[in-house]
Amino acid sequence: MFDLIVKGGTLPDGRVTDIGIRDGMITAIETLDAEAGEVIDATGDLVAPPFVDPHFHLDATLSYGLPRINASGTLLEGIGLWGELKKVVTQEEMVTRALEYCDWAASLGLLAIRSHVDTCDDTLKGVEAMLEVREQVKDYIDLQLVAFPQDGLYRDPTAHANTIRALDMGLDVVGGIPHFERSMADGAASVRELCQIAADRGLMVDLHCDESDDPHSRHIETLAQEAHRHGLAGRVAGSHLSSMHSMDNYYVSKLLPLIAEAGVAAIPNPLINIMLQGRHDTFPKRRGLTRVKEMQAHGITVGWGQDCVRDPWYSLGTGDMLDVAFMGLHVAQMSSPDEMRRCFDMVTTQNARIMGLEGYGLQVGARASLVVLDAGDPIEALRLRAARLCVISKGRVISRAPRMDAALTITGRPETVRRRHKLD
Repeated sequence: MFDLIVKGGTLPDGRVTDIGIRDGMITAIETLDAEAGEVIDATGDLVAPPFVDPHFHLDATLSYGLPRINASGTLLEGIGLWGELKKVVTQEEMVTRALEYCDWAASLGLLAIRSHVDTCDDTLKGVEAMLEVREQVKDYIDLQLVAFPQDGLYRDPTAHANTIRALDMGLDVVGGIPHFERSMADGAASVRELCQIAADRGLMVDLHCDESDDPHSRHIETLAQEAHRHGLAGRVAGSHLSSMHSMDNYYVSKLLPLIAEAGVAAIPNPLINIMLQGRHDTFPKRRGLTRVKEMQAHGITVGWGQDCVRDPWYSLGTGDMLDVAFMGLHVAQMSSPDEMRRCFDMVTTQNARIMGLEGYGLQVGARASLVVLDAGDPIEALRLRAARLCVISKGRVISRAPRMDAALTITGRPETVRRRHKLD
């Protein structure tokens, strides 16, 4: 007897099978002829592990236009705007907006989020707010919180002490922003200290690193060195890495093996990187996305991040990781079938690896969190940004949605055109 059976779905690797769920766990992946409290017919549909976002800012989400709009569209004006907003925003407002986003995200099958939380505020109201959100969503979303000194660990006079306070309060990951320090030397020093803090506490590290068009912003090199020195392989990520887009090719040929050797992951955020970077260029205009395919060719773990949804840095966004992967594959020119499938993998299993999620995936013994999509395979899911027909979190159905119009009638023609079209 199972609590749930997902019947006849197609897994990302192409297998067609049933999935049996009991007590919040996947207990069978095989053809099942058994009773269940509920049977979900997934015949012809893609059944995937849940989407994962390893880079987001929940404390700022859904605040677009407050206190004003980012007129220049730049990263630096966005940081300035957030500096104005965080002085007046209340803890309750941050909680309300973050919970609204989490419900939105969960309905789209996004069931694990790593959120950076600003620690450059003596009240730490954002930290308190996100800890409250983490507690409220724990039954359906795994929320990982990063202690993030937005204004610079050294540049902001109280950031260092407040970041330590935030970690003592229970935040999960050590964050930083070395390229925003007053000098390259201070930035490198902040990387060294933050990695030392993480090593001493047994924590992961995720730094906003080289989010810049400056080809000489090279803090990823220091991050790789410190990860190697402290033995932090598999526990460190560099987010953005935009400057690598502009770096000298010879230097990059030295850098990529160092990143791989150190076991440092990369988290580009395509929607935001291409929107914020290149603002000082005329033409040709740089798009600011890091060297995704080159890193993957060196064995570096790379995942796609959402980063922002309707906040001081980005006016759009939906919380849909398929949107993120869809944009990423375009900008990174990942157009072959294998590359497109890899983009789907980047917003599921690769992101889960970056976050160190336990019990993730579609195998017996894993937590029963999965998504049924109105698509036949991962490429079709990306092409259509397919509807999430059913979202299951920890063994419980938390969201259902109708199918896309399977057939669209063309005026004046008796035939219908199907949106779903699986390629051989």
